[in-house]
Amino acid sequence: MDYIPNTEADKKKMFEAMGISSLEDLLKEIPETLRKFSLTLPQGLSEPQVLQALKDLSKKNKTTEEYNSFLGAGAYEHFVPSVVNHLASRSEFYTCYTPYQPEVSQGTLQAIYEFQTLMCELTAMDVANASMYDGSTALAEAALLSIRHKGKNKIVCSRAIHPEYRQVLKTYLGGFNTEIVEIDSPEGTTDIRQLEESLADTTAAVLVQSPNFFGCIEDMQEISEIVHKHDALFVACVNPLSLGILIPPGEYNADIAVGEGQVLGNYLNYGGPYLGFFTVKDELLRKLPGRIAGETIDKAGRRCFVLTLQPREQHIRREKATSNICTNQALLALRACIYLCALGKKGIAEIGNLNIQKSHYAYESLCNLDIFTPVFHRPFFNEFVLKTKNGVSVDAIIKHMQQKGINCGIDISHYYTELKNCMLLCVTETKTKESIDRLVSEFAKGI
Repeated sequence: MDYIPNTEADKKKMFEAMGISSLEDLLKEIPETLRKFSLTLPQGLSEPQVLQALKDLSKKNKTTEEYNSFLGAGAYEHFVPSVVNHLASRSEFYTCYTPYQPEVSQGTLQAIYEFQTLMCELTAMDVANASMYDGSTALAEAALLSIRHKGKNKIVCSRAIHPEYRQVLKTYLGGFNTEIVEIDSPEGTTDIRQLEESLADTTAAVLVQSPNFFGCIEDMQEISEIVHKHDALFVACVNPLSLGILIPPGEYNADIAVGEGQVLGNYLNYGGPYLGFFTVKDELLRKLPGRIAGETIDKAGRRCFVLTLQPREQHIRREKATSNICTNQALLALRACIYLCALGKKGIAEIGNLNIQKSHYAYESLCNLDIFTPVFHRPFFNEFVLKTKNGVSVDAIIKHMQQKGINCGIDISHYYTELKNCMLLCVTETKTKESIDRLVSEFAKGI
């Protein structure tokens, strides 16, 4: 191939160094069926044909504009003010990536700096990084930080944490000889007695999500006190939109607070991209993964911005690297920054209250029907779990409601086998009374 610069003489020298005579000898461990095959590609399409094919494919998607959606479980439909799209779509931001030349990326760095500041204010924590890939990687990186900082190899986590977050956690820690202990949540929140019994001198951190996967609000203050009695770090995984009305992690003495920032001015995006936020106490500043944008002054005394800390091995000695997270989600973090500035403290509190009021209205209305019974009796934010009566299949209900133009919830028995015939529903500020009443009315008609 013309673009490969190796000459025949070069290849001969490489073969001799490897003790082989041909490329086939190098590949002989690969089954022949995988090495010798023919690509039977169809004839190419014209540009109009390609556009039409893509349009036809896109019609198979059903959006929240077409369906009345009550789906949650980690990806949430929220109203995005038009100012977010307007500012984030400016050309100087629209293609922004990690600013490898900060001296010519002042606008991007300032946006990141403001995002960090806002996340610290929202969580009441001391330091925030420039963002992570998503909430699950932020939680996994928090566990790694805890293991390094404490020099211990046991992680205790609540089973009420999002199941996919826990799977990412297990993947991350798979090569670290780490013991992961999961605490049950039979009443919808973490079993405090089992948590206490599971803590030991080898415990590096305890991970708890609130509101958790079931939507229930954990007693984070009590858990924090228990964890710190055992000299472990307390990692809080939180929904940032709930912090307008719930106690922020810094006020119940969390050491690390992480979570998913998709709810802050970002759309569902068919499941991604999203952004994770990561905040810590001061003493953990130099253990942070990712990067931090800082403020300083230049030679002329003017305010400017720099990348203060970059802890991955590309930037520093490998043995001192704390993470190989390669970038921050700068564009999505910018959207979160604009969103928070647009809403302000009062707006965030109002959004939180709307989520609570509307979800509780839906919960009470559905519980009054003769087809559901509540599963948990705990305070919740905007998600809740209901169980069908008489063993009615949740999957059957979901398919029936989709025919009515409603995505009514998810069957959580796929994640928790003990919760058979149980459905997780989510209600955000985007749902009107009319849309909730229609959901209840369609359920009342039966399937």
